[in-house]
Amino acid sequence: MASPLKVCIVGSGNWGSAIARIIGSNARSLQRFATTVKMWVYEENINGRKLTDIINTDHENVKYLPGYKLPENVFIRKLCDEMVGCVSSKARGITLIKGIDEGPEGLKLISDIIREKMGIDVSVLMGANIANEVAAEKFCETTIGSKVLENGLLFKELLQTPNFRITVVDDADTVELCGALKNIVAVGAGFCDGLRCGDNTKAAVIRLGLMEMIAFAKLFSKDGSVSSATFLESCGVADLITTCYGGRNRRVAEAFAKTGKSIEELEKEMLNGQKLQGPATSAEVYHILKQKGLVDKFPLFTAVYQICFEGKPVQEMISCLQSHPEHL
Repeated sequence: MASPLKVCIVGSGNWGSAIARIIGSNARSLQRFATTVKMWVYEENINGRKLTDIINTDHENVKYLPGYKLPENVFIRKLCDEMVGCVSSKARGITLIKGIDEGPEGLKLISDIIREKMGIDVSVLMGANIANEVAAEKFCETTIGSKVLENGLLFKELLQTPNFRITVVDDADTVELCGALKNIVAVGAGFCDGLRCGDNTKAAVIRLGLMEMIAFAKLFSKDGSVSSATFLESCGVADLITTCYGGRNRRVAEAFAKTGKSIEELEKEMLNGQKLQGPATSAEVYHILKQKGLVDKFPLFTAVYQICFEGKPVQEMISCLQSHPEHL
């Protein structure tokens, strides 16, 4: 019998800790995986104690996921400098990071960065998965995108539970783009909430935002193969809905519209050390669209960027909906 596969989780924020609960439990019960799961984290001091010590001893991430015990087989090591050279070329990775980067040639997916640095195959997991609800074992679905189907199915085995249901698709780039772009739409939804526009307006934000997500994915796919069906998976419309009604991007954007404080101030006040992805992703997307001369084709993405970073009044969100083209 092949030796069991070792599992390591890199990062221990809200989402990393929620997924660690699932992985720890599954690794203990499935013979295919080694029973000890290692977790790498940036060290922090919490009331005079190291966060690593608290997790290893008390089995709880008291800062990022308080109130939920982590399985006793999840351990932590500090992530120093780079992991390059420490990871076997036979390793397989999966990224749960919802963001994109701007490379010299335009769009850069997080999975591409990991793939290039580590020289390993990387799948992606994206879906309607608010971390605290996953930790509380409330039912939800998620999507794994994998260019190597066998690897996607392996991660499905490691991560699936009766209350965390997984579909594997091969349109991995679209799955990952959905996870990043929906956060921009959620910021727009939060602005509308702050302006007290109501649910009809928010439904329009979700629909028009989804149109822009699909148009952006088609424009920037490497080989032009974007399956519309992927947007009907959990990573697409489901994640978009849950993020526009729950989640930190919507919450902070609502406070931005109501208080007039900056995004940075609100992050510090409301997020306990976590960062917002929506505004940063809107900036990356805006710069790419500007480079390509396509800003006018994406009025919702553009309005979110301009309100966050260029001092445009938050009411511009409504103007962008009123003038949005019917077809992108």
